[in-house]
Amino acid sequence: MDKFRMIFQFFQSNQESFMNGICGIMALASTQMYSAFDFNCPCLPQYNLAYGLGILLVPPFILFLLGFVLNNNISMLAEEWRRPRGRRGKDAAVLRYMCCSMAQRAMIAPVVWLSVTLLDGKCITCAFCTSVPLESLGNASHPRLSQGELQRVLARIPCKEIYNGQQLIANEVAVRYLRCISQALGWCFVLLMTILAFLVRSLRPCFSQAAFLKSRYWSHYIDIERKLFDETCAEHARSFAKVCIQQFFEGMSTDLEAARCHLPRKAPADAGEAAEKLLGITDQGTMNMALKSWHRCKPPLHLHPPAQPTGNGWAGEGQPPTHPSAPRKETAAYYSWV
Repeated sequence: MDKFRMIFQFFQSNQESFMNGICGIMALASTQMYSAFDFNCPCLPQYNLAYGLGILLVPPFILFLLGFVLNNNISMLAEEWRRPRGRRGKDAAVLRYMCCSMAQRAMIAPVVWLSVTLLDGKCITCAFCTSVPLESLGNASHPRLSQGELQRVLARIPCKEIYNGQQLIANEVAVRYLRCISQALGWCFVLLMTILAFLVRSLRPCFSQAAFLKSRYWSHYIDIERKLFDETCAEHARSFAKVCIQQFFEGMSTDLEAARCHLPRKAPADAGEAAEKLLGITDQGTMNMALKSWHRCKPPLHLHPPAQPTGNGWAGEGQPPTHPSAPRKETAAYYSWV
């Protein structure tokens, strides 16, 4: 258990590196999934387009959603977006920065899938085989067929074993033509994504370095604050449970003594330490009030000497709310540094 706890703490302290590793694993998994996938074009006019585009677009969408699901910050972003304003304002720039950071990681696996699929060419060949230009690639002297018969013949181009239109257009010619277009689209897509990634990663901080640093700082603060709050809640819950259990057994011991069942009583050595960790919150109603107050009116981001808690859990009710983007010592330090 100690080893697993150490591994878990390592992942928590290196969350960004861990998420980058997860995205890389998902990208490699997407290529392996495509390699292991048995692509079977239906070779029917009414199904080829839907099947080809479905294999091209649906898996990237699923991988994109999985990239968000596997990111622990998605719940933090949703909580920060939906929470009441309370005593702490919400900075839209920080939320945009967090959302963009998650979207960048989540897009890695879909981009790899689309690139591999387009460069392979099977999906485009299946989806657009009925759109092959017969005027330039086909046999113009072949007897004319009805539109329905022509579509059925062209729809069998990806299925070489059942294709029966060699007199109309050679199977290899049509496949090479569609695969050439697919690979050209694939390389254009790779080039576009590379340029876009360069612009996002390299040029975005150059427009407003101070705003970029401020957004990155407060996004890290929100993440660390949530982790510390969860750790403090877990520690308080552990101490609260320990004191409750100790009081339960002490009460049982008293009842047994009253019933003339004398049992030795020994006060636990860590009872006082556990009681100190409760921080004055010793009943369910007060704890629920504190959690509700944390959600509705988080404390302003302004350090002050410790004060006695009031009815809503925080002192200084008359103080105006402090917005994260308002001038503070930390933000002023960033501006002076830039």
